[in-house]
Amino acid sequence: MTESKIPGHIAYELDARAEDKPDFNVVTFENGDFPAEVLTYKDIVVAGRKLVRVLKNAGVGKGDSFALLMRNHPEFLYALYAATAIGAVMIPIDPRVKGPRLSYMLSDSKSKGIIVSGEFMENVREVLPGLPDLKVLGVAYKEGMNVAVSGEFPSLNEIYQGPEVGPPDIRSDDVAVPIEVIYTSGTTGDPKGVVVKGNRLSQFSQLALFVWQYTPQDKLYTGLSLTHGNAQAVTMVPSLMLNIPSVISTKFTKSRVWDICRKFNCTTFSLLGGMMMGIFSEPPKPDDADNPVRLVLSAGTPLPIWESFEKRFNVIIHEWYGAVEGGFAHKPPGVGPIGSFGKPLEGLMEMKVVREDDTPCMPGETGEIIFRMVGQTVEVDYLGKKKASEEKTRGGWLRTGDMGHTDEAGWFFFDYRKGGGLRRSGDFIQPAYVEAGLAVHPDISDVCVYGIPAASGAPGESDLVAAVVSMDGKTIDPKSVFAFCRQKLEGNAIPSYLQVVDAIPKSASEKNLDRLLRDEFSKDAKNIYSYDNFK
Repeated sequence: MTESKIPGHIAYELDARAEDKPDFNVVTFENGDFPAEVLTYKDIVVAGRKLVRVLKNAGVGKGDSFALLMRNHPEFLYALYAATAIGAVMIPIDPRVKGPRLSYMLSDSKSKGIIVSGEFMENVREVLPGLPDLKVLGVAYKEGMNVAVSGEFPSLNEIYQGPEVGPPDIRSDDVAVPIEVIYTSGTTGDPKGVVVKGNRLSQFSQLALFVWQYTPQDKLYTGLSLTHGNAQAVTMVPSLMLNIPSVISTKFTKSRVWDICRKFNCTTFSLLGGMMMGIFSEPPKPDDADNPVRLVLSAGTPLPIWESFEKRFNVIIHEWYGAVEGGFAHKPPGVGPIGSFGKPLEGLMEMKVVREDDTPCMPGETGEIIFRMVGQTVEVDYLGKKKASEEKTRGGWLRTGDMGHTDEAGWFFFDYRKGGGLRRSGDFIQPAYVEAGLAVHPDISDVCVYGIPAASGAPGESDLVAAVVSMDGKTIDPKSVFAFCRQKLEGNAIPSYLQVVDAIPKSASEKNLDRLLRDEFSKDAKNIYSYDNFK
């Protein structure tokens, strides 16, 4: 077997695999109604080297940044190879980002260039006048999937069809340099760019072996965006580094996930809590349990549907907790209490729950979850934001901003995001509990529950809003939904309002963007129904 010249270095590892297993079908990009794209190690290296030349010709070299704006496509892997080969820094941007936020990310990251798929070219064109130093490095056009390339900018399709290019003359040999910047969702202000170094990315393969316990017989699946750390950590990197085939969808589609896994014989897939609720809300089918999936890697499984999800789809859930800034805990299947996200890795990591003065919370008491590596300095590097970086690691602990508690046995539980708990008439209401109740209504395909300031004016109190999407275009009957809530939910958890929408806006990690729903909420709007009118 060909050994990588620099273990853990993405480009060198891919070079070694392209030499040793050139024709191994390592990643399949599933494109919905369009043909799938199957990549071998050789495909990735050959295209990646062509992209290296594009970057170098544009003046992008070691330490320079370039952005990527597209759904999940092979170009992401080609760009990853190119970035690590020459020491450039890749800026993967959620393709739904546009306008001022897109301009901010490109400016904040000091991107010298951008690679974009045709369907998002207009979003880039809109911000180009304000970014005179930004070059469009190439536009990818997928036949039938997005708009055609006009010829105004370089076509990546033509570049890939050109002659092969040898390895770079000058390349980066340092595995510990920054290789990408992943931006947070920016729910409370401008997004912050988290600098990710190559040695951290390469560690995900060890996580896959010793925690997820993937085997060569597995086939991994994700529909999460590769611009999000989860898809990279759980699926992309383990697949590339461990010779385990994977399937990556262009985008997540909750109604097709089981059909995709059956078609490609996927044995594991990665989920986030919001995705799981969406899948569970689909109408039950006779073949729900007839699928090849043995293991679901989930972050944020809603407690109300945890056991029902496992039983209905004949899977086991391996729950875990983490963030792009750091922190990790997990609960293996069959170990620990349902509802817990687990414990940190013993001897390697420490995690605890603390009060505002950093004193430890008692079991059952809610506080902030904080984390650190044993014997190592905690580091978080928010690009260009030294003060925010220092505050995030104040006192040598990573401050997660998540509120949780432990039980008597030391198992950790997530309660709510700091500043995001919904208090109603003195009780804390978990949105997931309300969402689980509504998700099984036959006319509802998706739901997001959030809070607005209580009409009572009580400080810190919220009225609940349930934003719902109809199933297959059916008309939502508010009277029926509220009656359903009275059957399924405790009285204090019944939403004050229904907000009927065409779709729930999502982040790159498929989290519900309730702030956008909140911005659109108006008690007098035609799509808003008050519970008071249906009691």
